[in-house]
Amino acid sequence: MDRRSLLKGIAVSVLQFLGWRRSPLQAGARRLVARRVRPSDPSWPSAADWGKLRAAVGGNLLEVHSLFGACESEPDGASCLDAKRNMHNPYYIGDQPAGTQVSGWLGAWTPAPSAYAVAARRAADVVAAVNFARENNLRLVVKGGGHSYQGTSNAPDSLLIWTRAMNKVTLHDAFVGQGCEGHKPVPAVTAGAGAMWIDLYKVVTTEAGRYVQGGGCTTVGVAGLVQSGGFGSFSKGFGTSASGLLEAEVVTADGLARTVNARTNPDLFWAIKGGGGGSWGVVTKVTLRIYELPEFFGWALGKIKAQSDTAFRRLIDRFVNFYSDNLFNPHWGESVRIGPDNTLELSMVSQGLNTQQAKLVWQPFFEWVAASPHDFAALALDAGAMKAQHWWDVEYRKSKNDSALISDPRAGAPAFHAWWSGDREQVGFFIHGFESAWLPASLLRKERLRHLTDALFESSRHKRVEIQFNKGLAGAPAEAIAAAKNTATNLAALDAFALAVIADGSAPAYPGLSGSVPDLVAARRNAHKIDLAIAELRKVAPGAGSYVSESNYFNSSWQHAFWGRNYPRLSAIKAKYDPNGLFFVHHGVGSEYWSADGFTRLAPR
Repeated sequence: MDRRSLLKGIAVSVLQFLGWRRSPLQAGARRLVARRVRPSDPSWPSAADWGKLRAAVGGNLLEVHSLFGACESEPDGASCLDAKRNMHNPYYIGDQPAGTQVSGWLGAWTPAPSAYAVAARRAADVVAAVNFARENNLRLVVKGGGHSYQGTSNAPDSLLIWTRAMNKVTLHDAFVGQGCEGHKPVPAVTAGAGAMWIDLYKVVTTEAGRYVQGGGCTTVGVAGLVQSGGFGSFSKGFGTSASGLLEAEVVTADGLARTVNARTNPDLFWAIKGGGGGSWGVVTKVTLRIYELPEFFGWALGKIKAQSDTAFRRLIDRFVNFYSDNLFNPHWGESVRIGPDNTLELSMVSQGLNTQQAKLVWQPFFEWVAASPHDFAALALDAGAMKAQHWWDVEYRKSKNDSALISDPRAGAPAFHAWWSGDREQVGFFIHGFESAWLPASLLRKERLRHLTDALFESSRHKRVEIQFNKGLAGAPAEAIAAAKNTATNLAALDAFALAVIADGSAPAYPGLSGSVPDLVAARRNAHKIDLAIAELRKVAPGAGSYVSESNYFNSSWQHAFWGRNYPRLSAIKAKYDPNGLFFVHHGVGSEYWSADGFTRLAPR
């Protein structure tokens, strides 16, 4: 026996002695994985091995290069210039195997390309890639949209399963899941793992005049959002994307393409409904319930600047009371921003109200602001509505000189591919810090509203606070709350009226992009201010949970924050379907048993 084999055998024996035992599903496993291999290791697959994988996936195996790698070797070359020209286009970034919609996080992660990527076209490609990764002990990552703030689809020295091309969308007038014969057929839509929400909105809403509960950002991947829980602009009316999941196809660590629904593999079905993306397998397609489309979607927009701290505190107090009395219902979602410059910015949306109804709701608040011109300066306060079928209809909006949606300008891009103008600053941004906390609906009780006002004001002294009302389900219809309760999402979301988000970042700082080095002193200062700001909110919401997709990378209590009392059940399901931890993501279920980079198994705690 050579020295390497001897050491590997000793490592396995030690881990088994410490308590690592095979579960029943590990019966076919060759060994307990202690450490994954890197390209520098002797056991890294040979060129011939990679050639076999390339043949198995129809030639769709790619060597991956960094997004701006060409700029280091040829800064004036066509590839570099093309990348720079499109660096603010989220569709372009998503179309690159090394593309990440975030350019990194201070002290957390930096974009780094995988060694190889399988550009999967079908479930069989995914099966081949999963089997290859398992058999060769590789670090595996999965990417559809590439929107992870936590960098979970990004890992150097890894094999990437890239599902971007699996984007077919199919409508069903009467869907019944596998093994669910006898259940009432329901309208549904099936989407491949690489589909983005704009792809579904185009088919379901613009063309068919129906609604599917999805994400607010048009370029977010469908499968990833479902696995994170799936809040969107209209969640206050329709619940979460995870709640609407009827069935999915998932390739698990053993290389099986499993159908999961309420009857078939129900435990895994529950886990992927909000249990976090990248932990359970590769979701290759999802089928989601579709709803009747409200006649109208609407908005309330504008900015109010208070002329003094005293006036600003009074403005916040007036708004939270107004929200409690008039907006805490299924009609209103999205957000307000409360800034250190004493501004309150409205970016609200509605469903089911026409223009007259929307204006009538907001009239008392707008009139209250206008009545104190010495205290408040208002800019473009307005409320309105439009036919819901046109909400994501790019051509219609252009015909009305509406610039809310920005089209992908590349030649040959689908005409319906567009993103919200309000999301421009997020494309490629470098994160300094990020915090979120669900705010319990108990804070809206009359006797506690003043405490909420004080916390929001004090928090805003440090950093801008965004209150995202659509990411708390309190105030939603009973059926939406009941459906969300049957998902893995933290139950704290069901009792919250909103998710408070405090974050900051700077311009894109992708490796290889010249002139993109962030100001680290300013970044650390911002991160500290975010810590101070969230501390003020936690005074009135102690122990508040956090949304897994929008949260602090460094949260040491992530199991409780992301999943609360659901975590033990999730952990047991992880052990059943992925006992060797093939699927690893930062702060994903089971990640506590691995090193931060996902390459080395840790001893049990």
